[in-house]
Amino acid sequence: MHEVPYDDRDGVIWFNGKTVPWREAKLHVLNHALHYGSGVFEGMRAYNGNIFELTAHNERLLKSAEMLGFEVPYTTEELDQACRETFETTGATEAYIRPIAWRGPEQMGVSAQACVINVAIAAWQWPAYFTPEARMKGIALDWAPYRRPDPATAPVHAKAAGLYMICTLSKHSAESNGYSDALMLDWRGQLAETTGANIFLVIDGKINTPTPDCFLDGITRRSVIKLAKNRGYDIVERAIMPEELSDATEMFVTGTAAEVTPISDIAGEFTFDVGNITKTLMTDYDDLVNGRDISAAAE
Repeated sequence: MHEVPYDDRDGVIWFNGKTVPWREAKLHVLNHALHYGSGVFEGMRAYNGNIFELTAHNERLLKSAEMLGFEVPYTTEELDQACRETFETTGATEAYIRPIAWRGPEQMGVSAQACVINVAIAAWQWPAYFTPEARMKGIALDWAPYRRPDPATAPVHAKAAGLYMICTLSKHSAESNGYSDALMLDWRGQLAETTGANIFLVIDGKINTPTPDCFLDGITRRSVIKLAKNRGYDIVERAIMPEELSDATEMFVTGTAAEVTPISDIAGEFTFDVGNITKTLMTDYDDLVNGRDISAAAE
């Protein structure tokens, strides 16, 4: 199905403190962020009229900008309100919200001290990241050709635009091989994440997840860990090597876009069931974001 280009849609975008018609929210080609990747962003989802973990996302946006050496010219509270107002313009009860902050065109070169910081927020209706059918039976992953870098080589804890280049390349490679996504290792050869989601393995009834020391400790990841603990599941954060995949009976990923999605296969080498733990957390997360009663998982 042909998707409508993102620069040719109806609606408005919040742009540096005011709303502008969607098609007029444009940048000059000599923009520092375009040439040098000096931008940070967030992805949020709204369910039943409410943006899930809105403040946590905007707090992370400000922290990501700080890691890239610039200050977003709005407070968390101002960004929260702008996101709500932008979401409301869609007239929808469910949507995806994308705030982004970047260095502008005032200086062109590696140094960007004179660049003004811009902020924009867009909101639109977005279908599920993976099809409902794929989510129920589990998606298949390929091995990513690139690895998550050493924290000494990049600001790995920032949700920075430039860090996603290897994710795009890895996802394209996986899709060309017939897979939904790619599983990334880190620079040490340990399991890290997929191209846009955190990973969990069920081994001997315990939920294992890589320590996020060189990739994002996802907001959805933290939400699902809390849900799992409320259910009484043991959570183990540790270094996990690829060969340990053979010990896992279930595997799933978490993320704002992916939500909770089971994994069925990795490159034809490892297979997993969509088991009870995964199904339970899928249901609990769905209830949580939609504001339904999750007392069955009460602390």
